[in-house]
Amino acid sequence: MGETRKMKQILKIIIAAAWIDGVIQPEERAYLRRVAQDFQLANDPEIKPLLSELKPVQAVECYQWLEEYFGENHSVEEYHQLLEKISALVYSDGYVDIREAKLVEAIQSCDPANPDCKNSIWDRILRKIQKLYKAAIEQQV
Repeated sequence: MGETRKMKQILKIIIAAAWIDGVIQPEERAYLRRVAQDFQLANDPEIKPLLSELKPVQAVECYQWLEEYFGENHSVEEYHQLLEKISALVYSDGYVDIREAKLVEAIQSCDPANPDCKNSIWDRILRKIQKLYKAAIEQQV
């Protein structure tokens, strides 16, 4: 996967994660803008509207993007980069919402470096994401 595409996927996921509790806190907003600058994606036509906060990102989209990200072949390093960025976002405002905790748990559900889950790592992660995705859909109905 191209480096820019990977960074764009990670940024989209963390933007969606910031919305998962329904509101972007000032600390989360500052973190998102900093990451967008670090990734040199602040003016990207796909990212800029997401950063503008004109339209909230729904939890369903967050889990869809997560499923797409993990549906591709990712290294342990890429897994840890996503986990690090999500964790930094979640803890940036000093309060961890239950929906944020569930998202982190979904990502942590199977670390690719863990030899116990090498055989079914993506299956386990995708099942966990699908379960949370269904719950997010049910909450919207």
